[in-house]
Amino acid sequence: MRVAFVSLYPDQLSSDGATRRARRVAERLAARGHEVVFLCAQWWGGPLDEFEHNGVEYVAVTEEPAVRSFASKLPFALRRASPDVVHATNSPPAQVVAAKTAARVLRIPVVVDWWARRADDSTRMLRRATKGADRVLAPSRLVKTDVREYGAAADDVTLVPESIDFDLVREAGVDNRADLVYARDLDEHANVESFLLALAELRGRDWRAAVIGDGPERDAAEETAAELRIDDRVSFLGDLDPEEFVPILKGAHVFAQTATVEPFARGLLWALACGCVGIVEYQARSSGHELVENLDRGARVTSPQELADEVVAAAAHDPSTVNEAFVGYDHEPILTAYENVYESEIDAYGFF
Repeated sequence: MRVAFVSLYPDQLSSDGATRRARRVAERLAARGHEVVFLCAQWWGGPLDEFEHNGVEYVAVTEEPAVRSFASKLPFALRRASPDVVHATNSPPAQVVAAKTAARVLRIPVVVDWWARRADDSTRMLRRATKGADRVLAPSRLVKTDVREYGAAADDVTLVPESIDFDLVREAGVDNRADLVYARDLDEHANVESFLLALAELRGRDWRAAVIGDGPERDAAEETAAELRIDDRVSFLGDLDPEEFVPILKGAHVFAQTATVEPFARGLLWALACGCVGIVEYQARSSGHELVENLDRGARVTSPQELADEVVAAAAHDPSTVNEAFVGYDHEPILTAYENVYESEIDAYGFF
């Protein structure tokens, strides 16, 4: 199968949840033997219009990430690429509309992988993007609800969650440096303060905590830990690769999910697979609570005080390093889900 990914912003140029998801899927499809071309703004140096990286053929539609220029040139780039299916990220929505223009001529389907609305995305264009999609993919029920509000029918939206390397979960060693862990990009939505306030409530108990991740709010978080007088027991570890953070998760007992915005709580997924008790602070724009619904080793809370109470209650759970209930989130079955969607939409397009 030849798959054309469409994303003005590739992960190498602007890394966020949406671009990381697109890059991971593209590279894994290529590793599975598919032909993958990634149409984007140029992120590599030199005069080359095309650049191969990790099995993916990147094609520069524009030199700079300019929305109008990218959308105007995209139909011609897609015709040259001649794919069997188009996989587009939802933002900027103009690229979805432009992709559909070319797809009608090529008689191929457009699958839109929806993540989140960016600040510059207009509601009008997002509605046009949903109408331009033959199939919309959403990582969570939260995002599916968003897409339906932009006009997509429920039957046209398929849930395809994020994935993890379950073999790594099984095979990694155990690092016992922390009892409680928080892991996420430390941006304006991180809300790591809730985690730290909960720890402060437990100041009289014996625990060690780790914060994994980096970002513009890290300094503020470290200052908060110092002001709460718990900085001697909270380690800020920065960004870590899965090979580095999985052993820490396997050695921990509790993982706290407190971010205010989270289309899919991938850090929480890793932690639950590693046997952690997942405690999720409910937030209106976070899907984290979806992963712990009806889960014995999970709880939902609404405040730092409740989070602290659940940390104490988590002591009733036996230590664990692997939770096989999450094997369905392994990279392989999730990648197969993408393939099944592509094949179904290609067959449906050919039929009509």
